[in-house]
Amino acid sequence: MNNRLRNFRESNNLSQGDLAKRLNVSRQTIISIEKGRYNPSLDLAFSIAAIFNCRIEDIFIPNLELVKGE
Repeated sequence: MNNRLRNFRESNNLSQGDLAKRLNVSRQTIISIEKGRYNPSLDLAFSIAAIFNCRIEDIFIPNLELVKGE
């Protein structure tokens, strides 16, 4: 899954550490999400979206090939 987390974080002047603290996760978790190496749980995705006052779909972009079964 691709994401726009870094764009949202930077446009809100948050460091990775600041965001991690607000979400009660490690900075490494934020780094891994931004690099696409880790997909957050649904609860974490909702929390991230709430911080930026947007929908999950605004930040996280599903791999449509998997959805289509290709």
